[in-house]
This record gives sequence, C-alpha cells and structure tokens, in this order.
Amino acid sequence: MHSLPEGYRALVIGASGAIGQALLLQLQSDPRCAGVLGVSRQSTPGLDLLSEPSIRACAQALAGQGPFHLVLDTTGALTLNGRGPEKRLDELDAGHLLDAMALNAVGPALLLQHFSPLLASGQRVIWAKLSARVGSIEDNRKGGWYGYRAAKAALNMLLQTAAIEIARRRPLAVLAALQPGTVRSALSQPFVGADAMAPEDSAQRLLAVLDALQPTGRAQFVDHQGHTIPW
Repeated sequence: MHSLPEGYRALVIGASGAIGQALLLQLQSDPRCAGVLGVSRQSTPGLDLLSEPSIRACAQALAGQGPFHLVLDTTGALTLNGRGPEKRLDELDAGHLLDAMALNAVGPALLLQHFSPLLASGQRVIWAKLSARVGSIEDNRKGGWYGYRAAKAALNMLLQTAAIEIARRRPLAVLAALQPGTVRSALSQPFVGADAMAPEDSAQRLLAVLDALQPTGRAQFVDHQGHTIPW
C-alpha cells in the first residue's frame, strides 16, 4: 500500500472469512505496514456483528493499538440460518429479511460508528467495506435475491452517508464499497462455478484498487478491477 504513510497500521474486521484471511496475509507481507490486526468472532477480543455491546467493547479494546490508516470490513453473509437468497416474491419471509438487514447493513453501520474514531487524523486513511454488485439498484437487471440485494443497497447508503460526515474531520479519508469479484469461499460456494477467483487473487486486486483511489468527500463503489459501479 504505497499511498499510505510508511509504517501504517491496518485492521481487518471479519478476518476469519476467506477474503478477510487473504487480505490479512497480504498486509502482513507488506514491509510498509507496521502492524495489522484481524478480528472476528473467534479472535481475542472477539466481535459479534449482531451485538452492539460486543462491537463497542472490541473497538475500546483496540483503541490503544491504533490509530489505523486502513480498515477493511469483510463481514457479511449470503446464506443465513441455512437458508439461501430468495428468488421469488412468494419466498419472502419477514424474519429472514430482517436478519439479512441486521447482518449485512446494520452491523457494518455500527462498525463505522465505533471504529471510525480509531482512524488516524491529518493523514490519508482508507475505510473499505465489502459490498456486492447486486446491491446496485441501477444495475439490477435479473431480479431475485431480495433480502441480500436490499441489505447491500442499504449498506451502500449508510456508507455513503458516513463518508460525507467523516470527510468533514478527515478530508484525506477514502471510503469505498468494494465488489470483490466471484470468489471461492464458504459464502459463495453454492452459487459459483469453477471459474471463481481464489481469495488471494481478489485480495491483491482489491488492495491495488484501494491504493489508487483518491479522496472525494464521498464514498466510491468500485469493483476488483477498479471500475466504478452505479449506486
């Protein structure tokens, strides 16, 4: 990450997932990175995305190890409680929709609330959140996947709104919603083919894309090749 200060510090949230692990390894191998931490439900301190007290406690526990120049939020789930995405209106279930929103939008918003104060001030910083192309309202041409699409669209709006606020105090901040590509992982396994990318390839591309983004005072929605995705 050549755009960040020498000796930058990084944090990967959701480090137990396929892409989170790959990003963690990439950053650990960067000689310009002074330290990278990974948190997940299994880490110490642990983090439960569905529990605001857990999120708050984790942020407080890590405050002394910052400030951070790079925060990568790789949390999210497509299959919830053994149930995959809905394909038709008659498959909608209120509880499942609310669960998708809680995990894929509300939890990440609370991460922003409690962890963004740990970002460095007066320097270039990056907050990146794994999103999904299916969260684009304009790009929705196939329909289906109601809860996941809606949650990712809500996530994108929350990230955009936070970006505007954060830029007032940190004008050098870059906030990005990332489409990681079709990646082999536990999340995507039932839905992808043999041509899916390895997590390591996606991680390399995502870091290169983030390295090139410039602060705009707003969030940017981009894919693993650096192409802009319509909101």
